[in-house]
Amino acid sequence: MATLRELLAGPDIVSAPGAPDSITARLVQAAGFPAIYMTGFGATASRLGTPDIGLLTQTEMTEHARNMVRAVDIPIVADADTGYGGPSNIARTIAEYRQAGVAAVHLEDQVAPKRCGQLAGIRLTDAEESADRLRCAVEARGDADLLIIARTDALPAVGPDEALRRAALYADAGVDLVFVDGIKTIAEVETVAAGVSGPKVVSLVDGTEAARLTAKDLQGLGFDLVLYAVTTLFAATRAAADALASLAATGSPEQGPAKHTYAEYSDLVDLAHHQDLDHRFGGRS
Repeated sequence: MATLRELLAGPDIVSAPGAPDSITARLVQAAGFPAIYMTGFGATASRLGTPDIGLLTQTEMTEHARNMVRAVDIPIVADADTGYGGPSNIARTIAEYRQAGVAAVHLEDQVAPKRCGQLAGIRLTDAEESADRLRCAVEARGDADLLIIARTDALPAVGPDEALRRAALYADAGVDLVFVDGIKTIAEVETVAAGVSGPKVVSLVDGTEAARLTAKDLQGLGFDLVLYAVTTLFAATRAAADALASLAATGSPEQGPAKHTYAEYSDLVDLAHHQDLDHRFGGRS
């Protein structure tokens, strides 16, 4: 398995679809993608069924990360929200994600309780304070092969000038990549591409104008990593809603949208491996 650092050093942009849970992470890997994004938006949806407004704790998020890492063999980029407190909390957060085995984490500059970057009402921490918090994360990382991504939510909150200023400030704090979140338009993608030097991340959200851009388009603009945070989640909830509507209307599960067969699902979760273990080492009765 190539590490995320190795992938980013290659010639192609790294595409990381979001996975709200471990089974979706397996689907991302099966589809041939090189990396996975453990999105806080998706984790909150799968665990609580609520909006992404900072309701999950650090313990819940790192447990979620551990389960996803166990399920796949490709690198995982994990949402670490605001770091879950002060400097000591940030240091512990980095330690927990290191132990979970993720390849990268991103920390954002919102005031707690944080919220999804696509929502209104975002409040930012002081930029210099945010840079200090990132320096704390870099120091806590030590010599571990864990990438630190600085995320700023300044674009939707106060505009592109402040977003670009913060991106430069955070890059100077020693992080590995910078991530300007809340992008909705192609013009915003181009502004960030032109205004952020060094390794950078972009997140495309389904239904926005920016989502019309392809991975090749983004690579040409100089981005190193693209996250597709909600693509699998929105597809899954739509498919489940359609299947349930069909079941309610017809009284039969045989109608409705296409579904995996039992055999296909068994392959996805690697049932054969567990059956083999049971066959070779299970009870003799």
